[in-house]
Amino acid sequence: MNNLLLGIDVGTSACKVALFTPDGHVVAQGSREYNIYYPQPGFVEQNPDEWWEAVCYAIRSTMSASNVDPSDISGIGIDGQGWSAIAVDKTGKVLCNSPIWMDTRAQSICDEWKLRIGEERIFEVCGNPLQAAYTLPKIAWYKKNLPEVYANTYKILQSNSFIGYKLTGMMTQDISQGYAYQCFDMRKGCWDEATCDLLDIDINMLPDISPCHHVIGKVTSAAASLTGLVEGTPVVAGGLDAACGALGVGVIHAGETQEQGGQAGGMSICIDDYHADPRLILSYHVVPDMWLLQGGTVGGGGVVRWMEQEFCAKERHDSSRLGMNSMAIMDAEAAEIPVGSDGMVFLPYMAGERSPIWDAKAKGVYYGIDYSKTRAHFFRSGMEGVAFSLKDNLDTARKAGVEVSVLYAMGGAANSNFWTQMKSDVTGKKIIVRASDTATTLGAAILAGVGTGVYSGFEDAVTRTVNFRREHIPDRQKHNQYQAIFKTYKDLYTNLSGMMHQENPEHSMNEK
Repeated sequence: MNNLLLGIDVGTSACKVALFTPDGHVVAQGSREYNIYYPQPGFVEQNPDEWWEAVCYAIRSTMSASNVDPSDISGIGIDGQGWSAIAVDKTGKVLCNSPIWMDTRAQSICDEWKLRIGEERIFEVCGNPLQAAYTLPKIAWYKKNLPEVYANTYKILQSNSFIGYKLTGMMTQDISQGYAYQCFDMRKGCWDEATCDLLDIDINMLPDISPCHHVIGKVTSAAASLTGLVEGTPVVAGGLDAACGALGVGVIHAGETQEQGGQAGGMSICIDDYHADPRLILSYHVVPDMWLLQGGTVGGGGVVRWMEQEFCAKERHDSSRLGMNSMAIMDAEAAEIPVGSDGMVFLPYMAGERSPIWDAKAKGVYYGIDYSKTRAHFFRSGMEGVAFSLKDNLDTARKAGVEVSVLYAMGGAANSNFWTQMKSDVTGKKIIVRASDTATTLGAAILAGVGTGVYSGFEDAVTRTVNFRREHIPDRQKHNQYQAIFKTYKDLYTNLSGMMHQENPEHSMNEK
């Protein structure tokens, strides 16, 4: 087999690797989980070296399963979670664990910047809200709280650029991950030196910016020995996981929209002109000359993953007997509960919340519990809460002047017919499922294919690789029912947000 393409996805819970033929067929795939660390409230970290170990393992297992000659791989693309802050020295050594996208330790720094500089001045440059979860406040947090780390930092890398460095020895920054920095000029696609000076951040720590499909280097002999790849294999810059996922389901034209069903949830609307809104997230697409207007929430597939881990010993026990995995059993049980979960409503703010409320102190809430409720009510209500968070972002985009008619679903959650139909009913939008589990790695692989000439361009790549699987049409009666329940969802946060921001008395006593 010739012109194979390798896609690497550095996710929140695991690294996934997939090997594709030029027509998008999966030859083999592998994965490896790694840890998330919660050292104290507001801190959510990962060890980038553990990412690299997982990548090496997943590539080796994928190559072993495929039984192909690694010299047949024409190129490698890498995508990754956003808003990391990987501090490395001149030798490439990781200086500390990286805060990830759920980390809000830098909130006080953002508060200080808002008072001293003003959100409007910063938003004018970057087109994104000033929030602690982004990368730049985390760098400032290093400077204030880990001065030795800051002093020894040569470059700050993102998840995909770190893996790119480990493969090639080149430290880069792809354009789609630039949105993580409030000093990134979202109109021009470059660093803004004046904003760096204003925020007292050393611009030299920020790597040169590269288009996502450009070859940044080739696999080194050291990386080849660890991964089983061939020395000299081209590696492209890659990009943000949500953007690669959008590419992997064929979202390359203005108005096309990806619905994300990975650990996090949300949507990404492809637009061809600058259109920023402080309630949403704006990034460059991995496709040149396009942007993505995104709604990113912490409550996605991670909510069901959490429910399965904590409450589903019975379903795991029954899975082999029933010939169904535990997630499918959860679906079946939740489907027995009526629309609205008999009055139970869930706020999926499991690590604060991103768009559109931007509240680091928001909490997950189950409302409406009584003696009549079963575990299945919790399952369905949890899924409905995630669907409501998607609707909240779509409604915000519509109010900002960007309308969506069809969603292209991806991620593990898209494997659930029940949950995907529920999202269609809640949002009132048709949902088309193309690739699901492999959409993100396919997007990364497409970047490698375009960058190495396997494809003549992005239109050619999508035409050859992206296929239709199924579609979900909203049930109008259920949609109308959900409209009233959505109001309760919104009112719950409005009424409880004050309590969420009160200091935890127990935490306060422990500090004393």
